[in-house]
Formats: sequence, C-alpha cells, structure tokens
Amino acid sequence: MINIFSSIFGTSNDREVKKYKKRANAITALESKYESMSDEELQNAFNELKELIKSEQKSLDDVLNDSFAITREASKRVLGMRHYDVQLIGGMVLHEGRIAEMKTGEGKTLVATLPVTLNAMTGKGVHVVTVNDYLASRDAVELEPLYNFLGYSVGAIVGSIRDDGQRKEQYSADITYGTNNEFGFDYLRDNMNYDLEEKVQREHSFVIVDEVDSILIDEARTPLIISGPTNHKSADYAKSNEIALKLEKGELIEPKSADEKPYSTGDFTVDEKNKAILITEKGIEKAEQLYGVDNLYSLENAILSHHLDQALKANYVFVKDVDYVVKDNEVIIVDEFTGRLSEGRRFSEGLHQALEAKEGVVIQDESQTLADITFQNYFRMYDKLAGMTGTAQTEATEFAEIYNLDVVSIPTNVPVQRIDKNDLIYKSEREKFEAVSKKIKEYHEKGQPVLVGTASIEKSEHLHNLLTKQKIPHTVLNAKQHEKEGKIIEDAGQKGAVTIATNMAGRGVDIKLPKECLDLGGLAIIGTERHESRRIDNQLRGRAGRQGDVGESQFYLSLEDNLLRIFGSDKIKGIMERIGIEEGEHIESKMVTRAVENAQKKVETMHFEARKHILEYDDVANKQRKVIYAFRNDLLNPDYDITSKLDENRLEYVQNLLANAEIIEGMPSEDFNYDFVITKLKEELNLVVELEHVESKDYLELEQKLVNIITEVYNQKMSIAAPEQRHEIERILYLQILDKAWREHLYSMDTLKTGIGLRGYNQKDPLVEYKKESYNMFVELIGSIKHEVIKVLFTVQLQSNEDAQKEQEALEKMKEQMEESIEDIVTNIDQEAVISSEKKIARNEPCPCGSGKKYKQCCGKSGPKRGLVAGN
Repeated sequence: MINIFSSIFGTSNDREVKKYKKRANAITALESKYESMSDEELQNAFNELKELIKSEQKSLDDVLNDSFAITREASKRVLGMRHYDVQLIGGMVLHEGRIAEMKTGEGKTLVATLPVTLNAMTGKGVHVVTVNDYLASRDAVELEPLYNFLGYSVGAIVGSIRDDGQRKEQYSADITYGTNNEFGFDYLRDNMNYDLEEKVQREHSFVIVDEVDSILIDEARTPLIISGPTNHKSADYAKSNEIALKLEKGELIEPKSADEKPYSTGDFTVDEKNKAILITEKGIEKAEQLYGVDNLYSLENAILSHHLDQALKANYVFVKDVDYVVKDNEVIIVDEFTGRLSEGRRFSEGLHQALEAKEGVVIQDESQTLADITFQNYFRMYDKLAGMTGTAQTEATEFAEIYNLDVVSIPTNVPVQRIDKNDLIYKSEREKFEAVSKKIKEYHEKGQPVLVGTASIEKSEHLHNLLTKQKIPHTVLNAKQHEKEGKIIEDAGQKGAVTIATNMAGRGVDIKLPKECLDLGGLAIIGTERHESRRIDNQLRGRAGRQGDVGESQFYLSLEDNLLRIFGSDKIKGIMERIGIEEGEHIESKMVTRAVENAQKKVETMHFEARKHILEYDDVANKQRKVIYAFRNDLLNPDYDITSKLDENRLEYVQNLLANAEIIEGMPSEDFNYDFVITKLKEELNLVVELEHVESKDYLELEQKLVNIITEVYNQKMSIAAPEQRHEIERILYLQILDKAWREHLYSMDTLKTGIGLRGYNQKDPLVEYKKESYNMFVELIGSIKHEVIKVLFTVQLQSNEDAQKEQEALEKMKEQMEESIEDIVTNIDQEAVISSEKKIARNEPCPCGSGKKYKQCCGKSGPKRGLVAGN
C-alpha cells in the first residue's frame, strides 16, 4: 500500500526535493545578472550582502538566493567549475542543518562552498570536517582562491601543526577545514588550559561534516580521550594471558527438547554476535587454581576476573590484521569501517594491555581519563550541524534520534547507469576467492579497471597472494599503507588497473575514467564479502557509475563469511544443500540477496543500540562536564568576581562546619558544641580561636562571627600582595584544585561504569543506578572542591619580596610551571604546585595542607614546591 501511495503521490523526500528545485530555478534566474558584472562589481555585491547580515537588516535566508548565485558565478571564474542545479539543492539542504545524501562523484566538496560562503557572513566562523588530514588540506588549498575572491580567510587544522599559536590562527579564519579528531581533541585541550589567550578554538557556530555517516555513526562508538598514567595498581597482564591460554575453549550446546537446558562445554565459550566471553563454572575453578585465589569474584579479586576476561577476548575475539595490527612493536587499532589505522587511540578497560601481552610487545601502563567526550556530544554543541555523504538513508532513524538531523536524498545530475548484479554465494571461502581471482583475470585481460573491496587486511593480503601467483599486476590499499590512499584511488580507473581496498578506504577521492575504459564497460566493482553495515557495501558500489558513467558491481559471498556464519539465515544453507551445489559452483537469487540484507539489518540494529548505550552514559557525564567547563571558563576570565565566589564558599564552609558539630538554627546556645568547632578550625585551617571569640547567643550570630574571623585572617594574610596578584593567585589555585578533583572524579566514574552492569543481576536498571550514583558523586565533588579551596587558600602565605618586580616574576613562573604540567601531563600528572613548607617536614608527619593524610602521601609526593605561594 505504501509503495502504491508513493508511486501516485511521491515520497516525502520527492516533495522536499520539488520545493528545493523551485528555489534552485530562482537562483539560476539570477545567473545572467551576475554574469554581466565585472570581478570588482561581483565582489562589491557580495560585500553588500555581508553588511546586511552584520547590521541584522536581513537574515541568511533572505540573502540565500543572491549569495548562492554570486558564489556560483565566482566559482566559474576562479575555479572553472559551475554548480549544477542539484548542487544548489544540496547547498540549501546543508544550510538548513540537514544531511544531504548525494551519490559519489556528484561534487559534494563544491556543494559545501554554497552554505559555507553564506554562513560565514555572520563572522562567527564555519567549520568543515573531513575524514583525514589529506582531504582537509586538499579542500582548503583547492577552494581558497574562491573564498579569497569573496573576501574570506581560510584555515586548515591538521595533525602536523603542533604550535598552539598557529592552530589558533587557523581557527580564527572565516572558514576552517579539519578532521573530527583534531577538532574534538582541541576542544578537550582548550578546557585544560590555564589562560583564555591560550585557547585555540572560538565559538561553535556552524559545522558541515563531510562523510557524515563515517564520523557520526561509525566512529561514534569510540570516545575521544586524553589520558595520563594512573597511580592505581594494575594487574599482571602477562600472567592473565598465560592463564587464558591454559583454559579450554568450549561451545554452547543447544537443547534438543523443551525440557532440557542449554549447557556449555570447556572452560569458556565465545559469543561472536556480542563479542563477549562466557566463563563456565569449570573454567572459574581452573582459573582460581591458576591464580592461587579462593574466590575469583570476591571484591579483592575483582580486578583479576576483569583482566582474565580481557585476556580471553584478546586471544579469542580480537584478530590480528583484522581488529588491530602490530607495527613498530606497538598494537595499533584498525578502524573497522574505514580500514585505516587509528594512531594514538587505545582500547579501554585494559583490553589494549591484554592485546600487548598476547602479541609479546611492551605492555604500556594503564591510564586514567583526564578529559573525554564522544563525537555525538561534541558535534551537538554547534548551533547548527549539517552533513553530507553518499550513504545516509539506511541510518536515517539514528540521525533523527541522536542528532535531530533529517536526511534528504538528492537526485543525481545525470541518471545512474551502473548495473548492480545479484550476489553470488559459494559453499566455502576457498571456492569464493578462486572465483574472484578468475573474474579479476577476465576483467584485467579485457582492460576493464576493477576495484575489489575486502572486509579486512587479512583478506586483502590473501587475495594479493592469489593474484601474485597468477601474475596479475595490482595495487593493495589497506591500513598498512593508508598514507598513499589518495593516489592509489585516483589511479583505480586506468585501463587494466586492479585495485584491492579494505573497507573502501580512500573516500573523498574521485575515480575518473578515461574514454577508453568507459567503452570497455566502465569501472567494475567486486565485493569479496558483505560488511555488517549495508552503508559500507553501498559506498563500495557507489565508486562506479559517477556522473552517468557506465559500470557494474557484484558481491561474492561464502557460507564461511562471518556475517552469514553468525547472523545469516539457515535458509541459505538449506537451499544450497537441497540443490546439491558442486565444488566451485554458486547460487544467485534475489531471495538470497534479501536474506543477506536482513542479516545486515540485524547487526545494524545491534550496533545502533550499542552507540545509543554509550551516548546514554556519556550524556550523564556530559551534563557534569558542561557545568565544570563553564565554571572553569569563568575562572579563566580575569574580570570574574572571584572575591564574591570565595565569600560564598566561606559561608558554605562555616555552615557545613556547624552542621558537622550538630549545631542547628533554633537550638539553645548553651548546647552549642564549641569544642568541636574550635578543634576543627585548628585541624583544617591551622586557625587558633579562643572560646570568647566565638561565644554567641544564637545560631546566626555564631555563623556570622565565624565567617568574619575566617575572612579577616585571610584578608590580613593576603594583604601583602597587590589586588591583581591576589586575584591571580586565587584563580590559579582554584583552577588547580578544580582540575585535580575533576580528574579523580572521572576515574571514579570510569570505575563506576565498569561495575554498574552487575546491578542488572539484582533486577535494577544499570543506567538508572549509574545516573543516581554519578549525581551523588557530582554533588560530593562540588562540595569537596569548595571545601578544599578554603583550606588551601587559608593555609598558604605570601612570601614578602622587597622587589615587587621579583614578586611578579615569581607569579609568572608559577603560571608557567602549571601550564607545563598540563602540556607534559603524562609525567607531571600529580604536580600540584600549591603548598609547600619552609621548614623540613618528616615524611610520616601529617601534611600541613590539612588533608589529614601523611605528608609523603599528599603534598610530599612530588617533593617540595617553591614559588610565590608557600605553606605556613
């Protein structure tokens, strides 16, 4: 019924496109007006539009038609490229904060120039995000002449730019290109800086994400994390790896009747669907003997059970050259969707260390999170988010639910002529690869270029060996040589070219075919396996048939492929057995192709749930992150009224002190526990107070007396410094205390998240429990920061310097040391640079900062500090 209705009235997407086409026609009608102008007149016309926007006389929507028409004309003159009408539609979709789905070869890079030049008029900066540094640099350089013609500056944020000053300069440009990782990490680093001037990013106004499905869907399961070493003891990974190898892998035996229950053989089984390990009772007993413990799951041994689980995953779930590679004695993650190496990223929760133990390389220290954010939450910070890709409709639900983005499919400029053939299914992987190599040989001898997609490095190297034996010249593109990917993909359309690519790396680069190759049938696509996501298959297919070119695509599958083996329907196997397929023969039918797509839908749903699950947990942390970062920004602002904030903190300190002394409003003054108050003031603030100083007739008088005493003593202590210096010291110390407490809080949140799933066994929703627990932890965090600030500021004293210049230099030096500790966070994670003592303190004496810990476990950890601020 839906199909009949759509064929008569058109789909909602068709209606949207029709609306955009009308406006595209109006823009095209302006073409003759701007064509007749000189370069200077065209630039002046554009500047007039900018002035209308800056003076708020008109909105961006009001000037869209003229802006797009001028940009199109400028592109014709400067780049020699004229935007097609469908590209105008794409530009409008992006301007409205939506996703433009445009097929490969439709010129998405040029499409982006339309909303970019329009939205840059606001002066708030426009960000364009690409999947790698090569594309970011290429697009910025190639499009800069157009942007410069229209009066805009262009920047590019790439990994090779290390200097913060240079990065800030790139961000201050009107238009900035860069990768998702660079933008995200700069945001996190900015929120670890101690000076507003050192922040490199400015506001998050409008962003266009190229290959939006790759960045917001595929990479969304791995958050961005800045980490440093933890002081918390880590387990012996090598021992856990040895024990994992001594355990026997079993299998789950399904019941033959309803009365029986499923049971597992061996010491553990592998759940391939969920990438999980299930240890049996027998396995637990064996592991306890090997570890030499009575109960593997007791609280004190929880870390052992966790690391055994990770060691088993490393050995039986994660596969070398598929999930990771070993390069230069390091384990490096392979991005499962792009086939690229994820340099600098590490699996969390000890999994990376388990893989290092498995591969016999150096096991790096476990780390703790210093700052983290998911791509979902980073990109949702922008006032307006838009994206473009060749494949988005299969994930339209996720885009709508997570990012509030809807997808508009834009028709191609010229109808697609590519022939997509049905899948061919073989019994075994060996037969499949033999058939693939035979087909490649046919294409090569004919001269027709062929692009072969594989699902992993391992499979691409297997095919490489087969083709080498047959002496078929070819190029392999996988994570091991991704630096050359742009050039390799560009050359994939040459006569007789055979290119093997893992998971269609090299996106964003056009494969252009010479006339000779088009006459031979265009680019032929061979998929050697169906990916878990239909989008990745569509990306591979989409490389052929650009701009109305001829081409063809076909997938070769086997019953031994992971997707069919784990998720595939038994129907396919049954059909093959009934037909009686012989060695080397295959079956081809639409029904089989549909069964494969159903299996893919199952996996896509599972991955969506996993990403949603990560986001739900990160949303909890994100609310807290926003509060901390907002307050941090206040502290960085030299005009922030820190005096009022400290007055507020002192009042809270006194109120908490009285509450702990069980002194409440309305109780008789003779019942006040003055001894507790006087003792605590001595313990925590090293403040000696006599009874007559605090005796009061009621609660409010006592509260006011205590606040006055603490404030007066503090002001007297700080009077040695000039007001500006005093505020600077207060801000810096507050920031240090805030950052240290936030780091510890993140570690506690990580620990909570690791174990919260066990609450499910107690019929409690782990997410609800996590929200409750983390909220309580955050309330405690805020209270402890305020408490610590009062204690630390009260126990510091300024060392008198005869020379005011020297005093200022000492303050600057202190700031520099603190900034260095952030830059070199790995080696200086515990550097506090807050309090020290002029007299020698024995390591086992109580720490003078008032923490209650021994000096060696507190401020004495990193040795005494010197500077303008020193302890009593």
